[in-house]
Amino acid sequence: MTTPEQYVQQKAAASGSSFYYAFLFLPKPRRAAITAFYAFCREVDDVVDEVRDPGVAATKLAWWRTEVAQAFAGQPSHPVMKALMPCAAEFGIEASQLQQVIDGCQMDLEQTRYLAFPNLAQYCHLVAGVVGEVAARIFGQTESGTTEYAHKLGLALQLTNIIRDVGEDAMRGRIYLPVNELQRFDVKAHELLNRVYSERFVALMKFQAARAHVAYDEALALLPPADRRTQKPGLMMASIYRTLLREIESDDFQVLNQRVSLTPVRKLWLAWRVQALGRM
Repeated sequence: MTTPEQYVQQKAAASGSSFYYAFLFLPKPRRAAITAFYAFCREVDDVVDEVRDPGVAATKLAWWRTEVAQAFAGQPSHPVMKALMPCAAEFGIEASQLQQVIDGCQMDLEQTRYLAFPNLAQYCHLVAGVVGEVAARIFGQTESGTTEYAHKLGLALQLTNIIRDVGEDAMRGRIYLPVNELQRFDVKAHELLNRVYSERFVALMKFQAARAHVAYDEALALLPPADRRTQKPGLMMASIYRTLLREIESDDFQVLNQRVSLTPVRKLWLAWRVQALGRM
């Protein structure tokens, strides 16, 4: 019989995500909390990515909304919520934050295009900014300004994800790059859906990468010095994802037909360097 703690650990490790490497250096109670929260995010995200029928996916997300409400009322039924609830009070995790993450996944069901960057930024706020806010508390936030840093870092990480996953998302019929920016660089939606690589596409992606780099710089500038030590896991994520972004740039944005990734050893090295040396 798998315990809730074993379940969330397996969920987090199986994803192969960079987040896993950032959690390794945390003390046990914080690691347990972030692992459970990350497993929750994976569960609701998988509903959108893996369930082909939108009606079934919507039903599953509705089930998760009810499960969150019941868990915070003291009656969790899913192993993820059973693992998360003992940590919720200690680390200030709120039901409304989990519901916002579900709101972001709901947007993926209802929307496959974003007219302009402010529309995309709202999506990023729900699926990454709120996640950053919860994570910062778990890591040991002491300064209120750290929340703003966490939101900005969440945006930077999500923009990097969007750049990396352009080809994969197009296969699912989703284009996160804003419509008005596609028009500005004369890149047609059908070109992305059919994975047509061009100089216009590269110019569009350079513009997206520059925006992501600005978000990383702004996030790091917002982090209060007093919280720099506690927020090392987030800085590990920044280091890993920004290194990934630079790899994509040096590869001339070959993201339509392949997924660019870093090796586990390299991710571990980047995480260790932040942990041991405090260097990005």
